[in-house]
Amino acid sequence: MGRMTVITGGERRRRWSEEDRARILAAIAEPGAVVADVARREDICTSLVYKWRRAARREEGASTFGFSPVIIAAAPAPTMSRDLVAQDAASGVIEVELKDVRVRIGAGASSSVIIATLKALRS
Repeated sequence: MGRMTVITGGERRRRWSEEDRARILAAIAEPGAVVADVARREDICTSLVYKWRRAARREEGASTFGFSPVIIAAAPAPTMSRDLVAQDAASGVIEVELKDVRVRIGAGASSSVIIATLKALRS
């Protein structure tokens, strides 16, 4: 650090204005910016810059709820006949469609069979 700051009196810490913080945070957000270089240039401790960035992200995250966008599309027309669908509903059949594969699991199937089927579909 090229210069030395002499603090006289009771105050031992520097106070950074919101404008200075915003300017420094904007400088580290630029593509290719290195936090240590910006901190050295501004004569500030690197950990303080990281602390400000964490606090800014927390404030930014508090204003958003973190939900993902949802797109609702019309369901594809079933390829099975209505009688077969009604029969499945009445007999307690679970139908799982994943990765362009449709598997029908009977209600009487054991949990180990259901788990193995779902694991096989995932892989």
